[in-house]
Amino acid sequence: MKKIVAIALCAALLLCVSAAFSEDYAIATDTAFRPFEYTDESGVLVGIDVELLAAIAQDQGFTYSIEPLGWDASIAACQAGMKDGMIAGASITEERLASGWIFSDAYFNATQSMAIAQGTPIKSFEDLRGHSVAVKAGTLSKDYADSLSEQYGFTVVTYGSSLAVYMAVTGGECAACFDDTPALEDYIQNGGIFLELVDGTANTGTDYGFVVFNPDKQDLVDKFNAGLANIKASGKYDEILAKYLGQ
Repeated sequence: MKKIVAIALCAALLLCVSAAFSEDYAIATDTAFRPFEYTDESGVLVGIDVELLAAIAQDQGFTYSIEPLGWDASIAACQAGMKDGMIAGASITEERLASGWIFSDAYFNATQSMAIAQGTPIKSFEDLRGHSVAVKAGTLSKDYADSLSEQYGFTVVTYGSSLAVYMAVTGGECAACFDDTPALEDYIQNGGIFLELVDGTANTGTDYGFVVFNPDKQDLVDKFNAGLANIKASGKYDEILAKYLGQ
């Protein structure tokens, strides 16, 4: 009997040890935000965010699942405890930090710019007077557009995704749009979106970070930071960026 009990205790201990070294995290991301996350022609989720997370998880020895929910839905899922963290080109801002967003170290810096439909006569902020511009809700691009709207006399219209923003411009609903510059560049070059960037419209830019919304998930942020530092040192980080940005 004692032998059976001892075997059972050993088995339970092994299960506990195994669980301690196998941590599964549920991660949310956007649905289409090239080149950071998008679905390729074969239906596979790819992008800078996707590959950075994979490399960091491998470096740190944790497992995870990633689900493209969309920007607003990803935030809501994390805040409701349905997801552990989010990687979706989330800009690190004082406002977000103050409202409870817990960010990792910065993993990318991006500016926001204005784009117009190809062939349009609009060439500057001054040409937007009396028009509408499209932005994705809850983003720094919206904040940027809002900061200029009164000065240049245009109306800001929000949409749920970058693709919807771009379609609003190419479809004639809006005269221009604001979005993160690398996303605009990628969609124009590789995504079949007939827009063009307007020179001189980029702002100073902000850093992207991995984010959690529960202090109990700080361990995940710590692992992300440690893994990020390691893949930068190894060259893997530069390799991933070069793959998607051609740098």
